[in-house]
Amino acid sequence: KQWYQRRVVITAGGDAVVVVVCQRQHAFACGVAVARAFPTFTHKTRDVTTRNVYVTFVTPDDTTPLSDQDISVITSAANGIRLAADIVDRPRNEMTCDDLVARAQKVAAQLKSVEIEVIRGQDLEKRGFGGIYGVGKAATTEPALVVLSHKPTTATKTIAWVGKGIMYDTGGFSIKTKTGMPGMKRDCGGAAGVLASFKAAVECGFTENLHALLCIAENSVGPTATVPDDIHVLYSGKSVEINNTDAEGRLVLGDGVAYARKDLDADIVLDMATLTGAQGITTGQDHAALLSNSSQWESSAVAAGLSSGDMVYPILYAPELHFKEFKSSVADMKNSVACRSNAQCSCAGLFIGAHLFEDYFKPSPIVWLHVDMAYPVHVGERATGWGPALLLTLFGRYSKSTLLNSIGPALPEKQPCKRAKHDDM
Repeated sequence: KQWYQRRVVITAGGDAVVVVVCQRQHAFACGVAVARAFPTFTHKTRDVTTRNVYVTFVTPDDTTPLSDQDISVITSAANGIRLAADIVDRPRNEMTCDDLVARAQKVAAQLKSVEIEVIRGQDLEKRGFGGIYGVGKAATTEPALVVLSHKPTTATKTIAWVGKGIMYDTGGFSIKTKTGMPGMKRDCGGAAGVLASFKAAVECGFTENLHALLCIAENSVGPTATVPDDIHVLYSGKSVEINNTDAEGRLVLGDGVAYARKDLDADIVLDMATLTGAQGITTGQDHAALLSNSSQWESSAVAAGLSSGDMVYPILYAPELHFKEFKSSVADMKNSVACRSNAQCSCAGLFIGAHLFEDYFKPSPIVWLHVDMAYPVHVGERATGWGPALLLTLFGRYSKSTLLNSIGPALPEKQPCKRAKHDDM
C-alpha cells in the first residue's frame, strides 16, 4: 500500500525534519506531541539558533492523505500549545496581569469577528466580583476578568471555558515556603490553556457560541491584601469566609463560572485550573483530575483525553458527603476545607461548582466539568502547553473540521438534570 505524507512547519532552531509514522486517526495527537517538544521561550544567551522543523506525517493504514484542512487544524493546535506554554514559561517580571490581558486583546484582534470585554481593578469590585478583586487587589498590576466571545449566527448551544489566571501565587498572607514558591509563575496555566484553546477552536470553525473567560489576578502580600477571617461576596451573591489565602484559585473561578451562568446563560461550563497540590496525589503527574455532574460528559472527556494526549481521570463527585468541609458560622462557606484528608481535590472543585449552581441538591440543566491540571501543566521546568489538545478534541463535534469531528467523542444530546452521578446508576 502506498504511504502518504503531508507536512507542517514548526519554527524552532536549525532546520530539521521529524517523520511521524502513525495511523491516520492518531495524526492529531502525534502532531501536537511534536509541538510540545519545541517551546518558544528562552533567555539563554548561548547555543540558541533559529530554524524550521518540518513535521512529515506518514499514514500507512489509510490511502487517503491528510487534507489541507487537516494540516491547518494540526497547525492551529500546535500553535495553541506553544502559545499556552510560552505564557506559562515566562517569569512574573515578563508575564503580569497586564501582559496576559494584552495577549487576550491580541488574540481578539487576530480573530477579527471575536468580541472582547475587559473588566479591571475597582470596576470588578463595583460589579460584584469579590473573588477576583479580593485575590488581586494588593498587586501592582490590576486584576481582570477578560471575556472573549465567538457567536455564530447558526449556534444552538452556548459553551463557556473558564481559566484560572493567577500570574504569580505567593500564597498571600498564608505565604508559601522558600521551596514551595518557585514555579508559581505556572499558576496561570488554566487561563493560558483556555485562551490558546479558544484561538485554535475559532480558527478551526467552531459552530456553537463559545466564550473564554480568563480570571486574572496576582496573589500578593501588601497593605491592602486579603487576610484570613476576611469575608468576600462573590459574583454568585454567596459570601465566603477566608480561612486560607493560598486557596485563591477557587475564588477567582467562582466569579468566572457565576458570570458564565448569569450573564452568558451557558449550557456547558468547563473550568480549567492549576488548582491543588492534591491533584498530583489523586491522579498523578500525567492525568488531570476531572470532576463533573454528568457521567456521560465525564466519559466523553476521558475518551477525548486518550485521543489527544491531554489525559484526564475522574475523581469523586459527592457534594452531599464533601461540601460540609466548607461550613462557616458567619458566612455561606469558607474557602478551604476543615479536613485535608477528605477528598481534598474533589472538595476544591466543589467550591467552584457552588458558585455555578444555586444549590447542589436541586436539579440543574447546566453541564459542568472541572479540570485540575496542576501537575500536567509542566514537565520538569518547562511548560507542556496543556489544554488545547483536550478541548479541541472534546468539543470536536462542534467544529467544521472533519479531522476534529472524526476524533471527537460522541457528545450527549440531552443536558443532565440530576443532582449527582450516583443518581444515574
